[in-house]
Amino acid sequence: MKATERAEILVQALPYIRKYTGKIVVIKYGGNAMTSETLKQQVMEDIVLLRLVGVNVVLVHGGGPEINALMDRLGKKPEFVDGLRVTDQETIDIVQMVLAGKINKSLVGLLEMKGGRAVGLSGLDDRLIQAKFKDERLGLVGEITKINPECVYDLLAKNYIPVISTIASGENGETFNINGDTAAAYIAGALHAERLIMMTDIAGILRDPKDPSTLIPEITVSEAQSLKESGVITGGMIPKADCCIKAIKEGVKKVIIMDGRVPHSILIELLTDEGAGTMFLA
Repeated sequence: MKATERAEILVQALPYIRKYTGKIVVIKYGGNAMTSETLKQQVMEDIVLLRLVGVNVVLVHGGGPEINALMDRLGKKPEFVDGLRVTDQETIDIVQMVLAGKINKSLVGLLEMKGGRAVGLSGLDDRLIQAKFKDERLGLVGEITKINPECVYDLLAKNYIPVISTIASGENGETFNINGDTAAAYIAGALHAERLIMMTDIAGILRDPKDPSTLIPEITVSEAQSLKESGVITGGMIPKADCCIKAIKEGVKKVIIMDGRVPHSILIELLTDEGAGTMFLA
């Protein structure tokens, strides 16, 4: 690519950079979208670039596949009820080890390596995420009761990228496992984020799950409810759509479900006309 072509691309991105400079964008980086090391590097590059042009990026991450892998090595079989991991004391120890330890610190390290300044947090730090028991069948799975975003604001003010793992604290010292999509929705709402980007391993919401050309680029909250009732939004997409709706109701302006397997999909979404995935609007 010629230098003039590169310069033209930067100029075309200027209106979008201006739009998001100083605003908060929360990115939920899901377990199944984290499996490719090459794509992971590109996601970190996108996040660092956004931070360097003035966008306040908050990264919320999951890690289901890695939790399953460690449980398998330890001879403990994962159990799920309604798509949520049954979490006893041994399991929450594993979840905390993987999410707040291995994955969180590896993402912080990658962001630093790409030229960013990042700090890893869990929901336990400064009681960032507070929760109560969600369902006795699930054990130590939490239902969020409160988000305390002060420590996140402090880090953003000092130009850090907060990297948040989704475990939470209870009133009596419990440690709770929190669904990553749900946590991202609540955190984005508490921060009054301009955007919440939900990175997953599918293109977005499709009218026909077998046909990528049927991608729905934009839907309102009421339309999403209708698509659930008609069976267009089904299976594992239902809880993701519910989290998007929750984020909108909590005050996030726009929420995107998009394919994290597409190289530089974050930049395509935020800094071009093309966009990516399905956008939820109020």
